[in-house]
Amino acid sequence: MLHYDLVIVGGGPAGLAAAAAAKKSGLESIIILERDHELGGILNQCIHNGFGLHTFKEELTGPEYAGRFIDEVTALQIEYKLNTMVMDITADKKVTAMNRNDGLFEIQAKAIILAMGCRERPRGALNIPGYRPAGIYSAGTAQRLVNIEGFMPGREVVILGSGDIGLIMARRMTLEGAKVKVVAELMPFSGGLKRNIVQCLDDFGIPLKLSHTVVDIEGKERVEGITLAEVDQTGRPIPGTEEHYTCDTLLLSCGLIPENELSRGIGVDMEPVTNGPVVNESLETSVPGVFACGNVLHVHDLVDFVSEEAAAAGKNAARYIRECGQTSDMGSAVKLCTEGIVRYTVPKTIHIERMEDELTVRFRVGAVQKNCYVSAYFDEERVIKKRRPVVAPGEMEEVKLKKEMLLKYPDLKKITFRVEEA
Repeated sequence: MLHYDLVIVGGGPAGLAAAAAAKKSGLESIIILERDHELGGILNQCIHNGFGLHTFKEELTGPEYAGRFIDEVTALQIEYKLNTMVMDITADKKVTAMNRNDGLFEIQAKAIILAMGCRERPRGALNIPGYRPAGIYSAGTAQRLVNIEGFMPGREVVILGSGDIGLIMARRMTLEGAKVKVVAELMPFSGGLKRNIVQCLDDFGIPLKLSHTVVDIEGKERVEGITLAEVDQTGRPIPGTEEHYTCDTLLLSCGLIPENELSRGIGVDMEPVTNGPVVNESLETSVPGVFACGNVLHVHDLVDFVSEEAAAAGKNAARYIRECGQTSDMGSAVKLCTEGIVRYTVPKTIHIERMEDELTVRFRVGAVQKNCYVSAYFDEERVIKKRRPVVAPGEMEEVKLKKEMLLKYPDLKKITFRVEEA
C-alpha cells in the first residue's frame, strides 16, 4: 500500500493545474495518475491556436498551453505515473490502479481530485439508421488521426454536429485538402463558439445547416453517401426535405460526456443535466475529501476556465488535508437554483463562511436569447443584474459572487439565476 496526501486522477489541463496549485499551497505528497503515455491530455492533439488568452494573455496552440503546465509540474517536482489506469476508488479514498511496470497497486490518499475529462458521444447513442461501413469517425478521433498519427481519414467529408471540435475539424480537413460538403446540426443553433463558426466555416465557405440531421448512411464496405433531412421542433425528420450528399467520410461532433464511471463508483451525487458530480463552493463532491474539476465536472468551452477551476480545486484540497478533514462550523448551505433557460450551476451549494473573497459561478443556457440580463436573486430580491447582448448554449456564462455582499444577507436560503429580457 502506497500513501500520498493527494491523488489526482488525470494528467490533462485540469489535473496539471490542480497539482501545481496544491503544491504551491504547501502540499508535498502529490501524485498524478495518467492513462496516456504523456501528460497534457486532449490538448496534445489540438494543434490550432486560441488557447491561453485568459491565462497567459497570449495565443497558444494546445501543445504549447499544456507544455507550460507540464514544465511547471516538472519544476515543482510533482510525481506522476503514465500509462496508468485507475480501476477503482472507494469512499475512504483508497485508489486501485495498474500499469505495466508496477502491476496492480493501491494508494491510500487523504484527498482525491477527479480530473478525468470527457469523451465524445458515439454513433450508437445517436440512433442513425443505415449500414455500419468504414469511414465513420468521431471528430476527436479524426483530429488525433490527422494531427498525431499523420493519417487522413477521407477526402469527401460530411460533419454531423456543430460542436467546437466539429467546427475546428471542418477547417482542419479543408486545409489538408479534403472537401467538406456540409456541417449539419440537429438544434436550431450551433453548439460551438461564435468565433469558431466564423473562422472555421464562414472563412472557408462551408455551409452550416441548422435543424438538420443524418437520416441514412449508404455504403457497405466504406461510406458512399449520406442523406440529410430537416427536423421539426421535436427533432423528428420532416418527410420531403431529404438531401443526398456523396462522401467517403462522416465525422460526428454530437456532444461530450464527462468521464464519471469512477465518480459513480465512489458514490458521489451526480447532476443529471451535466452528467458530472454535484459540488460545493470548494469543488468538493458529496463524498468528503473527493474534489472534481474541469470537463469531468461540466463541459467547458475554454481551457483557460478549466485551469482556473482546477487551481481552485487544488488549493481547496490542500486546505482540506491541512485541516485533516475537520471542517469548522460551516453553517447552513445556500442553495444555487436555476429558472427558465438556465440549465444548471457549478457549484450547486455554497457555505459563505468557507468561500474565498470572490466565487465564480458558471452555467450554460438551453436556448439563444438576445438583449437580456443575467440576474441573480437572493431569495426574492434581485441583487445582481448583468447586461448581455446575447446568451447561447455554446458559450458558458459566469456570475461572480462576492463574500462581503453575501454576508449582508445572514438569513439567505437560496440564490436563483435567471436570464430575463432587457
